[in-house]
Amino acid sequence: MILTFKVKHDRDFSIELKKARQVAVFAIKTHTLSSKDVKQFGLKSIIANQILRKYSMNKKIKNVKRVKLTIPNQGIHVDREKREIYIPSLKLTLPYSFRNDFEKINQIEIGDVYAYVSATIPDKPLIEPQVWLGVDRNATGHIVVVAEPQTGKVWKLGKRAEHIHSKYREIRRKLQKAKKYRLLKKIKNRENRIIRDLNHKVSRKVVEVAREKNAGIKLEKLDGIRNNKKHTKSFNYGLNSWSFHQLQQFIEYKAKLDGIPITYVEPRYTSKECSRCGSIGIREDKSFKCPSCGHVDHADANASFNISVRPPLVEGAGQLHADRDACKGSTDTPRRATPGTTETPEPPSFSEGSMSV
Repeated sequence: MILTFKVKHDRDFSIELKKARQVAVFAIKTHTLSSKDVKQFGLKSIIANQILRKYSMNKKIKNVKRVKLTIPNQGIHVDREKREIYIPSLKLTLPYSFRNDFEKINQIEIGDVYAYVSATIPDKPLIEPQVWLGVDRNATGHIVVVAEPQTGKVWKLGKRAEHIHSKYREIRRKLQKAKKYRLLKKIKNRENRIIRDLNHKVSRKVVEVAREKNAGIKLEKLDGIRNNKKHTKSFNYGLNSWSFHQLQQFIEYKAKLDGIPITYVEPRYTSKECSRCGSIGIREDKSFKCPSCGHVDHADANASFNISVRPPLVEGAGQLHADRDACKGSTDTPRRATPGTTETPEPPSFSEGSMSV
């Protein structure tokens, strides 16, 4: 598994980053792959080659925003005893405090303040689950509802997300009307950071419950849900403003770190089917009632119980999205917070039980 660790470097690389940007702009214009063609910019060839590969080979990139100094594996030396990483091309030594059992350092990206260290860590053997938790994800109300079928226990998580989106939607509407576009972008970024932190907390709680219960995790296969034209306008706003894929990625990589298996099930009728008798019931907003057996439940809780007992889909079973992305050459890997480094905030622990965050 590939994780990216964020380490503060305390060096001024403004000159090198300016050169890197010049190389990237040149690459977009010429699509060259030879570092000799960018020698005039004065950037080390081992770094220039990485920038050329990224910006010359991808014809979809039309302009340059932020460019980092990318150092490949062959330009990195690791001293595990001293817990130091040395980059000769930049004469930079990076002390690290993250886990020392990584198999190799794949690459390092240097920015203004932080170095992003991409490392391959050994996979933890998957547990043999005693039970499967059903995890229902929603665009309204609680963003995640978890159910354990054996005990009937339910965890409701992330209700705050809907309030956050409503609050910032109104702020953005006013800024849009006032044509304050720079502040509009700043507010949007703030909202994204808050939701990212919430997704970390929710995903961590889901994995904590699975670990404590020695359970696997079942999710609905929701690929292409945004393409459904039957959704209402308000529902579509909630769906598109919620970092839908991000939450799934967080659950996946945190589960894999703990050796917890994840599988996907068919999402059709999970919220309309009765979890007691299997009949199609009546759902009104967040309420569910079965006309056949009289079962009444919270609609999302009912859906999560249905997810927990559904058979897994064969296609892609047992393979995480992160693995599939890695097979396609994606370098957009999840980041892991570690002691001694400045990281994306990891969530605190929550008490067990039916709850909201």
